Amino acid sequence: MIDKLNHVLLTVPNYSYTFNFEKNFVYSDTLTTIRNHYSNCFYYSALYVILIFAGKHYMSNRPKFELRGVLALWNVLLAVFSIFGFLRLCSEMYHVLSYYGFYHSICVPSYLTQDPVAGFWSLLFILSKIVEFGDTAFIVLRKQPLMFLHWYHHVTVFLYAWLCYVETTAYARWNAVVNFFVHSWMYSYYAIKAMRFNPPKWIAMLITTLQTVQMIWGCFITIMAYSYVKSGQVECHVGLQNAKIGLLIYLSYFILFGRFFKQAYLSNKRGKKVEKKNDINDKLIKAN
Repeated sequence: MIDKLNHVLLTVPNYSYTFNFEKNFVYSDTLTTIRNHYSNCFYYSALYVILIFAGKHYMSNRPKFELRGVLALWNVLLAVFSIFGFLRLCSEMYHVLSYYGFYHSICVPSYLTQDPVAGFWSLLFILSKIVEFGDTAFIVLRKQPLMFLHWYHHVTVFLYAWLCYVETTAYARWNAVVNFFVHSWMYSYYAIKAMRFNPPKWIAMLITTLQTVQMIWGCFITIMAYSYVKSGQVECHVGLQNAKIGLLIYLSYFILFGRFFKQAYLSNKRGKKVEKKNDINDKLIKAN
């Protein structure tokens, strides 16, 4: 399959500096391993859900942990990772849009098959979805409210990101670069909050808006890919089933995020305290 995808040689971004571990990355070398482990992702997801609710039960009669210093470090590390990931994949995205156009960006998986730098960071992207399960551990141990959106989002993103990788789904480059961008803001915001700073409210609103726009864009990308394939564009490397799953997932995110956005910013109830409203904003942001 990979040989067929490489039948047209394309230029890749001229990165100012490339690390050896990026240059030496070969997508096909990792594909078998990831594909063989994909079925286990459902077990990992089930274990994750069991552990968080077992943890909530365990902590119900126990004092909460502060963990503020660890939480700050956790968010700083994820913020730095997201920023680097965005910068690397953004270079590939800009190059593709400039030289090959929008159709290529959602139909040709050259970011995996022909660009080792983008391929390496795409692998790190799907692996990071396991690491991000740690966000929930802080919520449980600090006895904060656990929303359905939070754990539902973590599970479905994890499963879908891995599915796109094993199917060499072309438009997953958009999923990764946009998610990295939003997470750069989100984890930076939470790092600042964990350090006991109080950013202005408009920053929280901006991040919530970015998250909602991300879901709208995800719906648009999957619809466009689906339409290309249905119109007979056989070279568009996107499975119809994959596009349907992606659309359903992004649509569910949009509904859930939109519901909380309305609660946080568009509510007509004047009696709500500002503190309560800010709590809703923070929980909504962390759900991503």
